[in-house]
Amino acid sequence: MKKPNDGFLKGRLRSFKFALKGTWLLITTEDSIKAQLFVAILITILGLYFNISNIEWMFQFLAIGLVLVAESLNTAVEKLADFVHPEYHEKIGFIKDIAAGAASFAAFISLIIAGFIYISKISLLF
Repeated sequence: MKKPNDGFLKGRLRSFKFALKGTWLLITTEDSIKAQLFVAILITILGLYFNISNIEWMFQFLAIGLVLVAESLNTAVEKLADFVHPEYHEKIGFIKDIAAGAASFAAFISLIIAGFIYISKISLLF
């Protein structure tokens, strides 16, 4: 919460503190984020193994970021929906399904990007 006597820099530092707290909460409490971080670590190791180019690293990290952001927003929507209406409700379920669909879009796009980067490299091994 913004305090009236906070200057610009102090306000930004406070916002950064809240963002770090949210990141920590996601990492320590949400299984979907833990799973996506595990995949991100694996794909980063794969990138190091195959010595991918700078452009490939750029696309890979953009894809990882896209998936983590989408999963995080999906989690926020689900938590808010559960808080507003804890019992099952058809409209709440619809909203949660749409949020999950957005995360699925991000995951699908990241798989396409991984395919562009790794299919040719892996096929050279065989």
